[in-house]
Amino acid sequence: MTLIKSISGIRGTIGGEIHNALTPLDIVLYTSSYAMFIKNQNHQSNNIIIGRDARISGPMVSNIVSGTLIGCGFNVIDVGLSTTPTIEMAVIIEKAAGGIIITASHNPKEWNALKLLNSNGEFLSEKNGNEVLSIAKNRKFIYDEINYLGNYNFDDSYNKKHIEEILKLDLVKVNLIRNAKLKVVVDAVNSFGGVMVPELLGFLGVECIKLYCDPNGKFPHNPEPLAENLHDISKLVISTKADFGIVVDPDVDRLAIVCEDGSMFGEEYTLVSIADYVLGHKKGNTVSNLSSSRALKDIAKKHGRLYEASAVGEVNVIEMMKKNNAVIGGEGNGGIIFPSLHYGRDALVGIALFLSQIAERNISVKSLKETLPSYFMSKNKIKLTPEINIEQILSSLKMRFENEYPLTTIDGLKIDFDDGWVHLRKSNTEPIIRIYSEGVSKSKSDFYSEMLIKEIKLLIK
Repeated sequence: MTLIKSISGIRGTIGGEIHNALTPLDIVLYTSSYAMFIKNQNHQSNNIIIGRDARISGPMVSNIVSGTLIGCGFNVIDVGLSTTPTIEMAVIIEKAAGGIIITASHNPKEWNALKLLNSNGEFLSEKNGNEVLSIAKNRKFIYDEINYLGNYNFDDSYNKKHIEEILKLDLVKVNLIRNAKLKVVVDAVNSFGGVMVPELLGFLGVECIKLYCDPNGKFPHNPEPLAENLHDISKLVISTKADFGIVVDPDVDRLAIVCEDGSMFGEEYTLVSIADYVLGHKKGNTVSNLSSSRALKDIAKKHGRLYEASAVGEVNVIEMMKKNNAVIGGEGNGGIIFPSLHYGRDALVGIALFLSQIAERNISVKSLKETLPSYFMSKNKIKLTPEINIEQILSSLKMRFENEYPLTTIDGLKIDFDDGWVHLRKSNTEPIIRIYSEGVSKSKSDFYSEMLIKEIKLLIK
């Protein structure tokens, strides 16, 4: 059983002992803490948006969150089954005081989480996230008396409103897409993307072949949209002669593409290709995190624009995007942030922009990939145990390499080589050390990751 408390939210497994899993009492504790935090903001609105993905535990968690917020005097607007970016959009449209997204994103079905939003529909900053955790630690809660309890309202219209806002965007070429008469396969891992993605495609005139699109929360494979989990859609893309495949995670904030021959476009290249399209039409810069492909920097340079790298985490990317006038940004895990719509990773707007690029250029997905800078990435992880001191490990590695290569230490440790890089950091969402590396060839990328894994294992012994 696991419970992870961080500025990214409260994430844990369902079932187990209090404070060691996402139990009903822990849900009440952290929902109450968030409610006290929102009260301290003195926002004009008394509404909080909630919504969930299709996880089996979703209704249970949602009911507890809703009841707790009402007990704290807030009016709850429940959008029901939805996506993370839709709930973020709902906060903006409703001008609500905040929002709680009930999803554990790419984690397996036994997990769920509370993702906490501010009044801008964005994840809490590190400062605000720590304030929520501090309130939870002190547990000085005041619940409202009978005459001041909040109200409950169910409103699932925001799913349609989200799609309508996407279709209004200048860079979403609706007519071009319709005229292209494209056919795609969609794998939504039996979560709500199985409803939202086909609906968006329907408005764009794209033929949709559904794979795992029943939103019952029974994930047919590991829900993280990585190549090793996507054999079924690869086969179906080939057998149906589809133009390409679309893969989203359970809360639809990550987007992966499968080429027409069943090969992976690469989740890193989702952002790279869309950035190439956006920067070709819109003046501005771009941002991704330290663990994302160097290819985005190359694309920015191609268009005469600036690129900046932030610490890992959506809130960090967004903060740097605002500072650097970025018109497109995100994370290399397939997370697209397009500020013209909203500041949040959004697979739906990513799909619309990707389709626009394909239709405008009249190009196959495989051919599009060949026009982009070529790098190879390796993603590894080491499971954390109580005896592993990650800070001590990073400090030792810093001393080992600081006189040989450029280092970045704003988030873990990143070592830059002439022909690649490696980035090590403790995950905010899982009890692991992430080890990402990239090189101009697969062998070079693997070499860098294996080198650092060996160094870490020597330090652990």
